[in-house]
Amino acid sequence: MRWLSAIAVSSLALFVAPLAHAQSLKVAVSQRGFWDSSFVEFAQREGFFKDEKLDVEFFYTDGGAATLAAVMSGSVDVGMSNGLLGVIGRYSKGAPLRVISAEMTGATDAFWYARTDSGIKSLKDADGKSIAFSSPGSSTNLMLLALLKRAGVNGKPVATGGTPATFTQVMTKQIDIGWSVPPFGLREIAEGKIAIVARGSDLPEFTNQTIRVNLATAETVAAKRDALTRYMKAYARAIDWAYQNPKALEHYAEIAKVSVDTARHVRDEFYPKATMQVGEIKGLDLALKDAVTYRYIAQPMTPKDVEGLFDILYKPAK
Repeated sequence: MRWLSAIAVSSLALFVAPLAHAQSLKVAVSQRGFWDSSFVEFAQREGFFKDEKLDVEFFYTDGGAATLAAVMSGSVDVGMSNGLLGVIGRYSKGAPLRVISAEMTGATDAFWYARTDSGIKSLKDADGKSIAFSSPGSSTNLMLLALLKRAGVNGKPVATGGTPATFTQVMTKQIDIGWSVPPFGLREIAEGKIAIVARGSDLPEFTNQTIRVNLATAETVAAKRDALTRYMKAYARAIDWAYQNPKALEHYAEIAKVSVDTARHVRDEFYPKATMQVGEIKGLDLALKDAVTYRYIAQPMTPKDVEGLFDILYKPAK
């Protein structure tokens, strides 16, 4: 019987060995339920991280500010979906951050809404009104400032946190105009409770500008470069898979608690695949101009001034 036990132990060792050699990474993801915040979960469910010999532990935060704080504190290795201007602002003050990939290029996902009984039909009606964005330095912060500038009105931007909290503040009349990302708010729009008054896609200047990024600290990149590169490879694979395999819509419908048809509507209307590219930071000149205009940085900076911020780890073949 001893030889049977030996075989059993050897077999178990062969099974456990690959898991034992998997490298661990901790990841903070901004806001569960958005299409683009679901790719990490897709990669986990489909075994893409396992294929890269990674053991990824991830959790969701209520926005980019909390995600960035988790990265800066060293409690996570990677922060997903952070507003680029906020990151540039922190880097300009000496924060040891490294952008390891683009996350969102363009501004197709976010929209702003008001109660249908408010009398607000567009941002032209928003002079003196309180208008929500998620958190300082976020992509919704940038988009809102640009939308107000384009509309030529003096609204009052207010950081309101995530989409559920923002919706509550709008419906209880604490805030005049809320922000959201689908699928949050789509049902209430269909029910006639709220109406869209502006969209990020109203800003054509952002079409080829990267507005959100994924990041780590310089220390983490130096210590775990190979693992982070494999992480980004699996993440990029999850994006490709999400636009090719209908199973992704089933996963997303479960995550966001919506129907598969709504999941498809969210993906196809608000998240064109081209906006999800990870291999290039686009429109950096424009981002740096915006950083000065909207006071994320105190003095003008050039791409050369911030070249140390960017360390793109994985560039998928085009």
